[in-house]
Amino acid sequence: MDSHTPSSMLSPLAPRADFPLLAANPGLHYLDSAATSQKPTAVLDALRGFYETANANPHRGAYALSAKATDVYHEARATIARFVGVSDSDCLIFTRGTTEAMNLVASSWGRANVHAGDEVVITALEHHANFVPWQQLALASGATLRVVEVTANQSVDLDQLRSVVNHRTKVVAVTHVSNAVGAITPIEEVVRIVRSRSSAVIVVDGAQAVPHLPVNFDALDVDFYAFSGHKLLGPMGSGCLLGRRALLEAMPPYQYGGDMIEWVRDTDSTWNVLPHKFEAGTPNAADAVGLAAAVTYLTRLGMVNVRRHELELLALAESKLAALPGITVYGPPVAQRSGVLSFSMTDVHPHDLATILDQHGVCIRAGHHCAQPLMRRLGVSATARASFYVYSDESDVDALVGALQAAQSLFSAAS
Repeated sequence: MDSHTPSSMLSPLAPRADFPLLAANPGLHYLDSAATSQKPTAVLDALRGFYETANANPHRGAYALSAKATDVYHEARATIARFVGVSDSDCLIFTRGTTEAMNLVASSWGRANVHAGDEVVITALEHHANFVPWQQLALASGATLRVVEVTANQSVDLDQLRSVVNHRTKVVAVTHVSNAVGAITPIEEVVRIVRSRSSAVIVVDGAQAVPHLPVNFDALDVDFYAFSGHKLLGPMGSGCLLGRRALLEAMPPYQYGGDMIEWVRDTDSTWNVLPHKFEAGTPNAADAVGLAAAVTYLTRLGMVNVRRHELELLALAESKLAALPGITVYGPPVAQRSGVLSFSMTDVHPHDLATILDQHGVCIRAGHHCAQPLMRRLGVSATARASFYVYSDESDVDALVGALQAAQSLFSAAS
């Protein structure tokens, strides 16, 4: 994209006025949406509305208010299931986020099915949440952990995946979109490779995919898929695990307590049906309602439009950064990335860079991004990461570039 693309093409997809924090801080350039997104008024209103009009414990009260809470909680699950293409909404399990969802699968399905002599396959691109649970499962079970490397542009090496997956492979865990460099994994090709070589269960970390790409769980033909609500305009502490019914029904519970039981006898217990079997304790009903409001908001915007908007901003930002000396950008070409721009500046630590940018009202993330295995392969301890979303526009790109130029001037003068 030409760097002189008219601003009208790069105005926000969602108006800043919809986001109270951004509206109240017009000089703030929030470029850390890959960590957590800002929340629109529609989501905040939904949270407040639940507590003001339906605040009771779902499933457990024989009175009208509890019945209302149960209904809105059920409706929220159905709304979110439609958004991510799950025809059987009972196979959408509410969790606190992707991290809990991955630990649920590794602990419940993994401990019951992975044993010594088996192999567990992950990739070097993974967030720690989809790396460490499988690493620890392999250590505990005696299984062999196989790590698929990345290509020169930090994408999953599909050729190595083909060579690694075999009849001993019990699980393949892969990210849909890298949080550290934005690389999009071709899940359809991963599925073809795995299904042709093994009967392994395929687990996908969708934390960075669901907010930015159209996702249809049923069409992907994977076994488990997880995502977090706070990265797609929803509340913190909300998220979902999607799974095949047969697998979920065969798995032991992840936690024990109220609402996940059928009968408790003195010497044993039986479990409730899906999805309640994996949702022990009082449900986070308000945040489920807030997450449903978030996906409704995104549905109105259109996920195809979300993707197009981010690509335009990413292309513009990368073209402008290319004009700056000493900048290294990581990840595959723009068309193969989400709205993430991960980079480094020669002789400047990313933490120092983020501090200087903050003084110019530009919020970016700096660090290893919970992806230390990938950082080792890049030969760096950390990178700086700017991430765009629906409320980002060309002014954010200009502010980023201007702040980077200021940082370069500062460090040049200091040297």
